Amino acid sequence: MRVLIADDSLTIVQRLVMMLADVKGVEIVDQVGTVGETQEAIRRLRPDAVILDMQMPGGSGIDVMESMKKDHLKSTVIVLTNHPYAAYRKKCFECGATFFFDKSNEFEKVGEVLEGLIRDMDREEV
Repeated sequence: MRVLIADDSLTIVQRLVMMLADVKGVEIVDQVGTVGETQEAIRRLRPDAVILDMQMPGGSGIDVMESMKKDHLKSTVIVLTNHPYAAYRKKCFECGATFFFDKSNEFEKVGEVLEGLIRDMDREEV
């Protein structure tokens, strides 16, 4: 599974890279930190999954998802945020997010979700 990490916090990116190194079948295709870089990387790389922060320089994760929708780009979007407000959660799901996690207490769920998605992909190939 080809994964793009979009977060402006180097600490979070490093934690994700370390965690995902243990997930068999994950290839991190790029790490970006702004909305513009994220939009460009999604268009260029067509990742299977995007781990997306809500607040980044240049806009928000919602801006990214809206541009993906407009450009008909399909990726599993995993929102990982320090802003787990109900209104953001609702808007993210409306904009195409598949998962929405709080960085402070649901961080590890990202790896679990990717493992499940990889298992599902393997089943479909059989």
